Amino acid sequence: MRTVLIILLCFFTTISATAYGKTPNDSLMNQLDQVIANRDIYLSLKEKRLNQLRNELSGATDDRQRFDFLNHLYDEYVSFNTDSAYNISLREEQVARRTGDNTLIANALMNRANIYSATGMYYETLSIMDSIHRKDLPEYLHPYYFHILRTLYGHLADFANFDGVKRHYLDLTDQYRDSIISVNAPGTLANVITRADMLNKKGKAEEAVRVLNEYIGHNDLSEHDHAICAWSLAESYEQLGDHDKRKEMLLRSSISDMKSSVREYMSLRALAMMLYEEGDLNRAYQLMTIAMDDATKCNARLRIIELNDTYPKINSIYIKTVQRQKRTLEWAIAIITILSLLLLAMIFYLRKQMRRIARSRKETQLAYDSLNKITEQLKVTNEHLSEANVSIAEISEMKEVYIGRYMDQCLIYIEKLDAYRKSIGRLIGDNRMDELKKMIKSSTLVDNELKMFYDQFDKTFLSLFPTFVTDFNTLLMPDEAIVQKKPGTLTPELRIFALIRLGIHDSDRIATFLRYSVTTIYNYRTKIRNKACGDRNRLEAEVMKIGRVNRNKS
Repeated sequence: MRTVLIILLCFFTTISATAYGKTPNDSLMNQLDQVIANRDIYLSLKEKRLNQLRNELSGATDDRQRFDFLNHLYDEYVSFNTDSAYNISLREEQVARRTGDNTLIANALMNRANIYSATGMYYETLSIMDSIHRKDLPEYLHPYYFHILRTLYGHLADFANFDGVKRHYLDLTDQYRDSIISVNAPGTLANVITRADMLNKKGKAEEAVRVLNEYIGHNDLSEHDHAICAWSLAESYEQLGDHDKRKEMLLRSSISDMKSSVREYMSLRALAMMLYEEGDLNRAYQLMTIAMDDATKCNARLRIIELNDTYPKINSIYIKTVQRQKRTLEWAIAIITILSLLLLAMIFYLRKQMRRIARSRKETQLAYDSLNKITEQLKVTNEHLSEANVSIAEISEMKEVYIGRYMDQCLIYIEKLDAYRKSIGRLIGDNRMDELKKMIKSSTLVDNELKMFYDQFDKTFLSLFPTFVTDFNTLLMPDEAIVQKKPGTLTPELRIFALIRLGIHDSDRIATFLRYSVTTIYNYRTKIRNKACGDRNRLEAEVMKIGRVNRNKS
């Protein structure tokens, strides 16, 4: 298990490092992979262009027009299929000789010489070029003439076995390079590329980079031209020892080569070798295989020779690596199989343990449920006890208040009875019987005492429940709220429900207390219940809760 964790840790560490170590070249590499994956699309576009030129050639009305279309076809095939380009050059010569135009004949012959040079037929190339005299050529063909000769002697220098011969061919290469620069106008691709090549040969790679970048920055290049410029920059950066920039330019050149559907190129092979040196064997093998396949299809013998120097080596190492990976995979499969068996055994054991745990959990849950039921019962009991305690506290408080008020009121009434007795005694003593009868019949005293009694009740009740009126009105519909006649007093409706809040629910007792008939009390209670904003049957129960919350909080 520890080993597995270490392997997983290393795996994810590698992924993390890869993710955070992204470079611009990584992005270009992904782009190259995408272009290669879509190669068929670019080849299809290439075939479409070729078919269009063939159709135009079929519709040509004279040999000069026919020659022009053949020349366009040659340009399309020269880096795509040398056999087809060679056959086209033969047709060009036939058409040119029918016209009798020496310029067209020379152009056709130079096209063939160019193919001979690309396929390693250097003697044949030299024979054709010796048969052509530059002074007989129009100026627009001079760059092409020097280009073929410069390329020819460059190849001969590459394959020369003796230093003296090699030096001779290099001198000729330099001469024709200078000629190319002289006959191509400054600012043209041929002039810039040749100048950059010359600067590289002279060890002035930095200046070559400046010239090439300046040209790229000021011109809208085709994919093919961009591939050529990027290849030249790669050579310059190689001379400067800038590994990353060389790799970038090789990537850009390879992408443009793939997009322009050429099969004769150098950048992809050079990139493959670079990746091989970096240790990216899989990708190097993939790119080298594509380069070899394209060179074979193009019949570019020089490129095939170059590839044959490196491809077998990479192919051999790749095969050995694949075999080693296969053996590693077999070992990995064996280890994974063993680990899987161990995992299955562990799963079986864990399932057994889980069933035991499940049984224990079920028993625990049953006990827990029983405990919850008991807890709920205790909770309900505690709530009832709390309510009982609140009620007892309320009753005790109200008793204290009312006993105090009752004693005060009794003393007042005793004094008033004593004063009333003395008044009656004086009237009897003075024999004022008419006044005595009048005084006894009068209800003024009783009315005044009742008024004082109700005022005292209102004050006492509101001191116990100061928010009663406000809280009571919240139980009624908004437009049915009861308004006090003056602060500190209760209306008859409020007095009825004040008595209910004090625990007096019987209508007879309420009627006696307020000196109303039982019917009046009933009507008042019914009227107020009809004004309730909630359940009218719950109104009096809600009234009993007024002031209780504040007591609990305190």
